Parts: sequence; C-alpha cells; structure tokens
Amino acid sequence: MARMYPLFSSSKGNSTFVGTERGGILIDCGVSFKKFSEALEINNIPLDAIKAVFITHEHADHVNGLKMLTKKTGIPVYGQKKTLQNLCAQDKIASCSPVIEITHRPIICADHELSCFNTPHDTVQSCGYKISTYDGKLCAVCTDLGHVSTEVHNALTGCNAVLIESNYDENMLRTGNYPFYLKERILSGTGHLSNDDCAAEVRKLVESGTTHIILGHLSPDNNRPDIARSAVKNKLKGFTVGRDYLIGVAPVESKGGAVIF
Repeated sequence: MARMYPLFSSSKGNSTFVGTERGGILIDCGVSFKKFSEALEINNIPLDAIKAVFITHEHADHVNGLKMLTKKTGIPVYGQKKTLQNLCAQDKIASCSPVIEITHRPIICADHELSCFNTPHDTVQSCGYKISTYDGKLCAVCTDLGHVSTEVHNALTGCNAVLIESNYDENMLRTGNYPFYLKERILSGTGHLSNDDCAAEVRKLVESGTTHIILGHLSPDNNRPDIARSAVKNKLKGFTVGRDYLIGVAPVESKGGAVIF
C-alpha cells in the first residue's frame, strides 16, 4: 500500500520519503545525516530502502544533508540540469553517487514512476515531483512556490495525495518582525505560497478527486498549523472532512507516522 512519510517540513529542513520499508524514493535531504537517520529509525525505514534522492532545488533547507547521505550510501541523485550543476559546483554531492538529470521523460525507480514539474521560486531552477506508486496511486510533493502556475495545477490535478506548501498567513507576515525586503521576497510570485492561495488550489484539487491533503513548509514565525488548516477548511465548505477528504500538517520533524493513500 502506498505511503508518504513527511519526515521534515519547515525552513529548518525538508525531506519526504515515498515508499515502504522494502524500498522507495526520497524527495530532498535538508537536515543532518544524524537527524535524518533518527527519523528513518522512528518510522522503521531502513537506510537501504532509499533507492534514490530527488532534489527540488538547491536551497540549504532542501540539501543540507545531501553530501553525507550520498557519501554514506552512494545512491543516485536526480534533479533538473541547473540544480545539479549548482550542487556539483558547491560540492554538495559525494563523488560516489551518480548524478542523473531529469528530462521530459518519467524516471522509473524503486517501482515508482516520477516526473517533475517546474515551480516558480527564486532559485536557479525549482521543481516539484509527481509520483506514480507501485500500486497505481498518484501523489505529489509541491513546496517552495510563489504562486500556483498552470503547470503546477495540471501536475497536481488527479493526484490521490498532495503535499502542498502553506507557508504563511498574510496578516502575520505583513505585521510581523521580518525586514521589509524579506517580506517582499516571500510575498512575491517567486517566493512562497500563502495559506489563502494554498486553500484556493486545494479546493480545486478536492473537486477533482484528491482525498489526502498534507500542508507543508509552514513558517514558524508567520503561521500556525491551526491557522493553515482553518484556511483550507473554510475554503472547502460543502465538503466534509473525514468523508470527502483528509487533511494534515507535515511535521517540522517526524515523530513517526505515514500518510496512507
């Protein structure tokens, strides 16, 4: 049965495993190898179950643990061309790991089929991933985007489960202590996704059949899980939680547990 494990999700580090204890793939590795290993152990996922790591973009909170992970395992690293070039130039990938560029063709790995879609974010290149699991389910991991583009929406539509960014409450951000330049960056079309914009997209996804929603990459300073969850539920009036959809918030750090879809 398909499972998604949101191991880490915040500006402190991001990493998601999709698969089972027998094998699967990792999206990003943004925490230390020690913390990452502890999260795997809590979730009963052996290290050798990870058959490859797929990188969304080169920001530190998505790749901080990549060098040690690849040094310890030698697993393949997949990503878009400019992202991989940037990571190699910064010595973020151990030489023992193959580096494989993702093109327009889907990748088959650990009995999963993966394809990437571009996300609007202020980096050299940024993407999310759509995953077709071994048992025929579809899921997606989509964070770090300033707005929901047509490409993003098309990729998410039809997925059974979606981990989507709900980074900030706009009022909290605008009235908070962040410097003006940082607020402007987050609010921009290549920054991060607000609760309201996330909720608007989730409404469309649930209308098209998505049943499992995981809100991710919440700002510790400009958001709270209850606020993010309420924004989505308010937008989903007419649908009943527990009957039409399930909603959760990806933890800053996993204490154990998976999304089964």
